[in-house]
Amino acid sequence: MSVLRTAVRRSRRALIGAALAVAVAAGTGGWAAGTAQTAVTGPAPGAAAWRADHALGVRLPDPASARPAEVARFFASLTDAQRHALAARHPLTVGNLDGAPLALRYEANSLALKAERGRQLARSTDPAGTLEDHRQARKAAERCAALLAPGRRILAFDPRGRGQVAEVHGDLARAERTAVIVPGSDIDLASFDRARDPYGTPTGMARSLRAQLAADAPTTRTAVIAWVGYTTPVGLGPDAATGRLAEAGAPRLARFLSGLAAVKAPAPAVLCHSYGSVVCGLAAPRLGRGPIADLIVFGSPGMRRDSVAELRGPARVWAARDAADWIGDVPHVQLLGLGHGTDPTDPAFGARRVSAERAEGHTGYLAPGTDSLQSFAAIVLGRYGDVR
Repeated sequence: MSVLRTAVRRSRRALIGAALAVAVAAGTGGWAAGTAQTAVTGPAPGAAAWRADHALGVRLPDPASARPAEVARFFASLTDAQRHALAARHPLTVGNLDGAPLALRYEANSLALKAERGRQLARSTDPAGTLEDHRQARKAAERCAALLAPGRRILAFDPRGRGQVAEVHGDLARAERTAVIVPGSDIDLASFDRARDPYGTPTGMARSLRAQLAADAPTTRTAVIAWVGYTTPVGLGPDAATGRLAEAGAPRLARFLSGLAAVKAPAPAVLCHSYGSVVCGLAAPRLGRGPIADLIVFGSPGMRRDSVAELRGPARVWAARDAADWIGDVPHVQLLGLGHGTDPTDPAFGARRVSAERAEGHTGYLAPGTDSLQSFAAIVLGRYGDVR
């Protein structure tokens, strides 16, 4: 009988798991709508050449293992000429090295973008390539050229995969209040900013938030970082319903935020949209105390945590969801690797609820004039009494 009961229990669990899998798939539009992605991990290309560089007579900090605080101390020990020489020889490494001086990273990423633009232009006329290869290369070159426009501050750039990038809006070196935006699915180098659905892009969200900050606190120096430092899901397929890409992205986000602390930037409010909130949920326990002031999740399918307490940090946690957002129809379950768990707007989760009555669907939480944008700005500014 005990063997029979065990078999029945296993069958029941299997049926429940299958039912939940179907529910998650139905809630996200079905598996066929997405394609599996290969997560970009590890340091940017050129790390081996960096490790082998002994021109300064000292060992350079390993991009794969050196803590951002160690990186900051290393660069503080160099002369200006030595720093610029390293950026010129190793632009992709310096440009993505959390803990390196901000201005030096901007300089290095400018060099890396120019090199990548040249490489893509060469590909666009390569006789060995197809017409489609040429078209894609031209588009990539155009994206690099756009990021090289005067006044843009590129804090990270990695051409691998679909491309990753981080951009600073404002003067981060002088900022008193800062924010970091972590996007969800379908965001990469090509969709970092776009005319269609602008407030669903990191650039559009960052620009809108910074404009609201300037309107609400014109004498306060602010900076907003649009961060696309992980491989996002494409479409609403298995990647969006599992934590695989978030697990790869979480240590990258944690390292990036620790890098901001290492260069003495103010602890930011981190705004996590959609699948980006899964990344934030997995990254937060890695941070300990200090690197972030507030954690704001919106349009979230869950954070792979059952409660605020499981985030294990001192940051205030806020959650918003528009009633018209389709993400509300996604089952908040987590079983057999599927789903992302408790709804952060559920009172049982323990987050502070933020109104999003005037938000515009899944991608319009930071659209101008929305109550969610106004409250998010109030949180970044530390004006918690103004949050609705």
